[in-house]
Amino acid sequence: RRDRLERFVEVVSHDLRTPLNVAQGRLELAADECDTEHLAPAADAVDRSLALVTDLLTLAREGEAVTDVERIDLASVTEACWATVETTGATLAVDTDRAIRGHRSRVRQLVENLIGNAVRHGGDDVTVTVGTMEPMHTSTRADAEHQVGFYVADDGSGIPPERRDQVFDTGYTTASDGTGFGLDIAREIAEAHGWAIEVVESHSGGARFEITGVDVRG
Repeated sequence: RRDRLERFVEVVSHDLRTPLNVAQGRLELAADECDTEHLAPAADAVDRSLALVTDLLTLAREGEAVTDVERIDLASVTEACWATVETTGATLAVDTDRAIRGHRSRVRQLVENLIGNAVRHGGDDVTVTVGTMEPMHTSTRADAEHQVGFYVADDGSGIPPERRDQVFDTGYTTASDGTGFGLDIAREIAEAHGWAIEVVESHSGGARFEITGVDVRG
């Protein structure tokens, strides 16, 4: 069923992306030739549609079970993600020197989506912190396995408790320029690894996404 879904999304995304790219190019030419307030909203709509197509294709692929894993330095992959996200005046804090076992490109997509979400909703001066979690010495073995993992936290306004389950729903977004697929893709990637993901309140009152069940290495 997932193979059929992926093939369907690939066909649809190809058939949609081509005319959207043409429309995008025509709008850019039109903007050079005339000055009207109607072009910017049209260009934004095309950009949003292209983003939706990309996210749909990613969502169809990321749910496949992970079989090819390797050692990934979490600090390095976080810094690489930070370089590709539009962070404006945001600040990154990396609070780990540990590595994890996972699929490199999918882990990068997961971290990138969580960072992007924090910047988008946390405000221009938000601080995003990425770190690893270790079980307490008093934890039982079962609790320890649940607690091991990593997190992406921010010091923004946070997510109300009644909305924390909704944020992972397909298409759910509170941002005017959001597609509603970023956190859904993050969840798919986590579950494909056999991990769990949840959102809680960060120490500073913002949002903290915790990914647990991860093989964390020194």
